[in-house]
Amino acid sequence: CRPSQDREHSMTKWSYSGIKQFETCPRQYHEIKVLKKYPRQETEQTLYGTRLHEQAELHIKDKRPLDADFKFMQPTMDAINAMSGRKFTEYEMALDVNLRVCDFYSPDYWVRGIADLIIIDDDNLSARCFDYKSGGDKYPDVDQLTLMSLLIFKFFPHIRTVSSGLLFVLRDTVFKHKVVRDQEQGLWWRYKERVARLEAAHTSGVWNPKKSGLCKKYCAVTSCEFNGNH
Repeated sequence: CRPSQDREHSMTKWSYSGIKQFETCPRQYHEIKVLKKYPRQETEQTLYGTRLHEQAELHIKDKRPLDADFKFMQPTMDAINAMSGRKFTEYEMALDVNLRVCDFYSPDYWVRGIADLIIIDDDNLSARCFDYKSGGDKYPDVDQLTLMSLLIFKFFPHIRTVSSGLLFVLRDTVFKHKVVRDQEQGLWWRYKERVARLEAAHTSGVWNPKKSGLCKKYCAVTSCEFNGNH
């Protein structure tokens, strides 16, 4: 990924989780992502989620048996293994500001994401993309699957359709999503508009807090006036 001479857009680097955090609360994003005042604290839930992802990855990639406490995932893993196509686990994807493929760790990346599982069906010019979830399924966010689909179109240019799903493995539920290549340009512009608001905050230096029901219990930014630990 080489430095570009024809950049049309902001060079604010982003990922789906980052843009969501900014939209949830600009102050939180600035304190955690920019100033890095509050390092990520692992919890029992996040550690469990990490282990669940590792179990799925190693089972699909290396055929390693699931540990005893993850045997409940076997039917899901069997269904995935039965799907035809080339399988890519924990697949890293990054694009530069002109939407050209670049290395995930390139200093010139603009957007990047990691897909838990991609299955490429070359014969049918289609792909499947799955994201494992270890939490509850009350508020499924399929929008993140849109970004993964757009990245897949860039990394696998022959693909015309991406069918994706959020797999809530503890609930045995799936929320499906589909993107076709004809939607690509319009969907990228939606993301560029969202990133433009993030860029505006960087330019102005204004990171106003956004009060919500999540502030007191879930926010790590204890210096904020809306935090319950203030």
